[in-house]
Amino acid sequence: MQLIEYKMLMVLAEELNMRKASERLFVSQPALSQRLQTIERAWETKIFIRSQKGLALTPAGEKIVQFAKEVVEKQEKVKEEIQALNTQVYGTLKLAVASIIGQHWIPQILKRFVEEYPHAKVSLVTGWSSEMLQYLYEDQVHLGIIRGNPDWKGVKEHILTDTLNLVDTDITSLEQLATTDKPFIQFKSDSTYYQEIQEWWHQQFQTSPKRTIVVDQIETCKQMALNGIGFAILPSIALTKEDKRINRIPLLDEYGKPLTRDTWLIGYESTFHLKQVKAFVEVVQQYVKEHLDEY
Repeated sequence: MQLIEYKMLMVLAEELNMRKASERLFVSQPALSQRLQTIERAWETKIFIRSQKGLALTPAGEKIVQFAKEVVEKQEKVKEEIQALNTQVYGTLKLAVASIIGQHWIPQILKRFVEEYPHAKVSLVTGWSSEMLQYLYEDQVHLGIIRGNPDWKGVKEHILTDTLNLVDTDITSLEQLATTDKPFIQFKSDSTYYQEIQEWWHQQFQTSPKRTIVVDQIETCKQMALNGIGFAILPSIALTKEDKRINRIPLLDEYGKPLTRDTWLIGYESTFHLKQVKAFVEVVQQYVKEHLDEY
């Protein structure tokens, strides 16, 4: 089989729909169907079952598609290693980034990276830090940018520390939280972040908030607080200089020190020898130096 046929099987397995797969592959449906029949004859087995609802992988098809993924991934790794021998930065930079960093920090970094290294490509996934760690453990990405304090045995470089703040349009002191009827707007997050906020709250008030609203995304939480619906606790990285219409009250621990949240760049040591990874790390380090006072 040719490499393009392995990639074709991967697209078919992702879409499970001939029309959508043909659109992604820029081929006609009849041509794609004929190519699939040729592949199935070569393997001497059915890879997909066709129905009016679309495609479904057969048990044999699942194994063949998994093999196709391994072939394509191996080919990409070999290409990266070959390209690393050249003087210019090529290859695909694969990143797994915590959602809040993906929203408020990584766009500026990637803009600078692609401007300085136009031959490099970027693959990016975002989500909870625990999910991004899993991408690293499974060797699906080169680098992770993770919040909190991950238990990582490889390279672990500190990027930034930002503070946690109570934000609200009306509340100006933490003492007002004991009497306010406003709801506490929270966003779904990693258990470590949630636990840290819960511990701080109980140290301060020894009771649960009167009312809570839980939303999926931190940006939704922020916008609800900005519009006076309730108060929220947000990391300073999520707050910009333009957010002037909202009060920010830093959270302090029992010793009077600000509550903070760390961000780390992590990866396996072997990965840092790739040129696109080296270049990205240099861009990150330079950006951090230039923006130290913003968090």
